[in-house]
Amino acid sequence: EPFVADEYIERLAWRTPGGGSRGGEAFDPKRLLEEFVNHIQELQVMDERIQRKVEKLEQQCQKEAKEFAKKVQELQKSNQVAFQHFQELDEHISYVATKVCHLGDQLEGVNTPRQRAVEAQKLMKYFNEFLDGELKSDVFTNSEKIKEAADIIQKLHLIAQELPFDRFSEVKSKIASKYHDLECQLIQEFTSAQRRGEISRMREVAAVLLHFKGYSHCVDVYIKQCQEGAFLRNDVFEDAAILCQRVNKQVGEVFSNPETVLAKLIQNIFEVKLQSYVKDQLEEHRKSDAEQYLKNLYDLYTRTTNLSSKLMEFNLGTDKQTFLSKLIKSIFISYLENYIEVEIGYLKSRSAMILQRYYDSKNHQKRSIGTGGIQDLKERIRQRTNLPLGPSIDTHGETFLSQEVVVNLLQETKQAFERCHRLSDPSDLPKNAFRIFSMLVEFLCTEHIDYALETGLAGIPSSDSKNANLYFLDVVHQANTIFHLFDKQFNDHLMPLISSSPKLSECLQKKKDIIEQMEVKLDMGIDTLNCMIGQMKHILAAEQKKTDFKPEDENNVLIQYTNACVKVCSYVRKQVEKIRKSMDGKNVDTVLMELGVRFHRLIYEHLQQYSYSCMGGMLAICDVAEYRKCAKDFKIALVLQLFDTLHALCNLLVVAPDNLKQVCSGEQLANLDKNILHSFVQLRVDYRSARLARHFS
Repeated sequence: EPFVADEYIERLAWRTPGGGSRGGEAFDPKRLLEEFVNHIQELQVMDERIQRKVEKLEQQCQKEAKEFAKKVQELQKSNQVAFQHFQELDEHISYVATKVCHLGDQLEGVNTPRQRAVEAQKLMKYFNEFLDGELKSDVFTNSEKIKEAADIIQKLHLIAQELPFDRFSEVKSKIASKYHDLECQLIQEFTSAQRRGEISRMREVAAVLLHFKGYSHCVDVYIKQCQEGAFLRNDVFEDAAILCQRVNKQVGEVFSNPETVLAKLIQNIFEVKLQSYVKDQLEEHRKSDAEQYLKNLYDLYTRTTNLSSKLMEFNLGTDKQTFLSKLIKSIFISYLENYIEVEIGYLKSRSAMILQRYYDSKNHQKRSIGTGGIQDLKERIRQRTNLPLGPSIDTHGETFLSQEVVVNLLQETKQAFERCHRLSDPSDLPKNAFRIFSMLVEFLCTEHIDYALETGLAGIPSSDSKNANLYFLDVVHQANTIFHLFDKQFNDHLMPLISSSPKLSECLQKKKDIIEQMEVKLDMGIDTLNCMIGQMKHILAAEQKKTDFKPEDENNVLIQYTNACVKVCSYVRKQVEKIRKSMDGKNVDTVLMELGVRFHRLIYEHLQQYSYSCMGGMLAICDVAEYRKCAKDFKIALVLQLFDTLHALCNLLVVAPDNLKQVCSGEQLANLDKNILHSFVQLRVDYRSARLARHFS
C-alpha cells in the first residue's frame, strides 16, 4: 500500500500506552515523546542498513552489466564467423547444384536417344509382326492390355501413313484394320463403362481415345447415352435443363475438354429435340389458326430463351452468348422472318371481327363517314354549319361505344406489343411496334370512337325539336373514358419499345393528330347546347302564361315562383350534372360557360315578352332568384354575375317610381346601357302613367 505519513503516526500513537488515542487512557506526552524519539532512531538505523544494501546491489548490477556486454560482443563475433561459413557453404552448394544439373542434362542427352532407340526397336518388332501377318506379342493378345496396345497401334498407324503404298500396302491395311478394331473396342468399353456408371474407367478410356480419330465418335456416344430416358415428361425445356445440369457435374470428371463436350450436347439438344418439338407445335397451326400460332410462337421462344439463360451458368467456352444465340436463331429463323406480317394480319382480322360482332349484336349496319381532314373539320366548326352527314338520324339512345369492345381491342394489342418485344429483331422493334400502334389507331380510334362521334353528331336533333333526347353527351363521356385507356396503353406498352428511336416522334405526332381530330368533333357537338336551349324554350312556351306576371287577383298569389321556372331549373340541373359526368378538366368549364351564357340570354329575352304588375314583378324576381340558384351549380363566375345583374334589373319592375333613379345608379346597374334599363321599366303595367315616365326620364 502507498505510504501515508499521517496514518503511520496515528498507528504509532495508538500502539503507545498514554498516547491518548484509545479511550479510557490518560494522555502522557513524555511517554509519547520518548516513544517517538526511540522510533526515529530505529528508522535511522533501518535507513542506513537499507542504504548499504542498495549500494551493494548497485555495485553487483554494474558488474553483471559489464559481464553481459562482454558476452554479447563474443556472441556477435561468433555470429559473424557462422555467417561467413554459411556463405561459403551456400556458394559450394550452388556450385554442386550447377554441376549436377549439367550432369543431368548430359545424362538426359544420352538417355533420350537411347529411349527413342528402345521405343523404335519395340515399334519395329511390332511392325515385323504385322509384316509376318501373325501378332504374337502379349500386348495384342491380352485384352487387359488394351491401353498399351492402343498406344502402340496409334504410333504404328502414324508411321504407316509415311510408308509408300506400293511396297507396304498389305501391312498398312493390317495396321489400319487393327487401328479400327481397337478404336471400336475402346468405344465399346467406354459405352459399357458409362452404362455401369464407372466414371474412372470412362476417364481412362476417353484419355486413350483422345489421340484416335474416333474420339469425336466417343463424344457422340456419350451424348446419345446421356439423353436416353431424359425426355420422358411433357416439358422438354425443363427436361433439357435438368439433363444439362446433371451432365455438367459429370463431364469434367470424364473428358479433358469438358466445355467442348457440354457445348456439343447442348447443340444436339437444340438442333434435334427442341427443333423437332418447335416444328411440331408451330406447323400444326401455321396456316389454319393464326392466333394459336402466335401464342405458341411467343411461348416457345420465351421458354427457349429462358432455357438459354439457365445454360449461361455453365462453361461453354469463350463466347457462350453468341453460341446460344445462334442456336436459338437456327430454330426460329424461318418463323421470325415473317412474324410481323402474321401479327399484323391477325390483329387486323381479329379487331375487325370484334367490332363487327359488336355492331351485329346491336343490329346496326355501319354507315360510311366523312373523310375530311382536321382543317376541314375546323372550317366546319368555325362556320357552325351542320355536319354534311345527310338528315339527322335517330340512334335510339345508343352511343355505339362499348367498353367491352375497347378492353378486347386493347388486350389484343397489349399481347401483340408483348410478342413484338420478344420476337422482333432489336433493329426492327420500333418499326414493328409502330405498325401495331397504327392498327390500334385504325380500329379503336377511327373505326370505333371516331365512328361513334360522327354518328352521335348526326344524331343531334335540331334546336326546335320537342322532347329531344341528347345522347351525344353520353358519347362524349364514354369516348373520354376510352381515350384515357388508350393513352394508358400508349404510355405503358408502346413507349418502352420506341423511346430511344426516331419512331417516337412519329407516334407522338400520330397520337396528337388523333386527339386534335376528336377534340374538333367534340367541339362541333356544341350544337347539343342549342338543343338544350331549344328544350328550355319549349318548356317556357308551354308552361309560362301571361297571367303569371299579371294575376287577376293581386292579393291572392300563393306561389313562390312559376311552374315554368321550376321545370326549367330542374332540366338545367340535370344537364349540368350530365356535362360534368361526360367531360373532365377545362372542357367542363368551357362548355358550362357557353351553356350558362346562352341560358342567361334565353331567360333575359323571355322576360322581355311580358308585362308585369306589382305582384307579377315580385314573382318574376322570385323566378330569377331561382334561376340564379341554378346558375350557382355551374360554378362559373361570369354566369353567376350575369344572373346577379338580371336579378337587379328585375327590381326595376317593382321599385317605387320615386326610387327608380336611385336603383338605376346602384352598383350593379350603373354600368349598364340606359336603353337596357329603359326596356325593363317599359315592361311595367304602370309605365304609361305620367308620373312613372317623368321619374324615369
